[in-house]
Amino acid sequence: MSGEGDLQLDTTAKRKTLSIVLWLNVAIAIGFFAVGYLADSNALLANGLDNSSDAIVYALSLLALTRSRKWKRGAARFSGIMLLVFAAGVIADAIRRFVEGSDPGGVMMMAMAAVAAVVNLICLRMLQNMQEKDVNLRAATTFSFNDFISNGGIIIAAIIVMLTGANWPDLVVGVAVAAIAIYGGIDILRDTHKDRHDERGTVHGDKRE
Repeated sequence: MSGEGDLQLDTTAKRKTLSIVLWLNVAIAIGFFAVGYLADSNALLANGLDNSSDAIVYALSLLALTRSRKWKRGAARFSGIMLLVFAAGVIADAIRRFVEGSDPGGVMMMAMAAVAAVVNLICLRMLQNMQEKDVNLRAATTFSFNDFISNGGIIIAAIIVMLTGANWPDLVVGVAVAAIAIYGGIDILRDTHKDRHDERGTVHGDKRE
């Protein structure tokens, strides 16, 4: 009975953490889109898309908390594929801006990235403090870590944009964010594949016993 109570408390704590992280990412995504549009920044829009996909992942993680291990793998797999699709869109937008030209605003880029870095660090710490993370929660932690790294890249790009007036630092960071997303997506898909084999091994082991 005590074990069931502990499990329920653990699930409640995870649900609360994921809910907070979800809404923080929604707020940051809105901020990235708004400031990215005003600043004509591929890097900010890329992070807006990234945080939007993160919010969907956290919502899926909330749904997956009380679901089967197979369902959790499916949600994590969907998250990984979404990251890969998002990355392709960002790269396409960077190419368009390179061809057509753009005029990113360095000050707005830096301000937005600084705010987002603080929020993403809070999200990352909350997720890292979770105990016994399943494949879906590990995916969520990967997303927050990627976001935090991306914010640092935007700050560096913003400084170079302000010093040179060129648009290439913004495009480079946008593509770099996409590359991080590709790595994260592949890592999540690998994790779901490994989790599937681990479950099969557990089931076969139980049968042998």
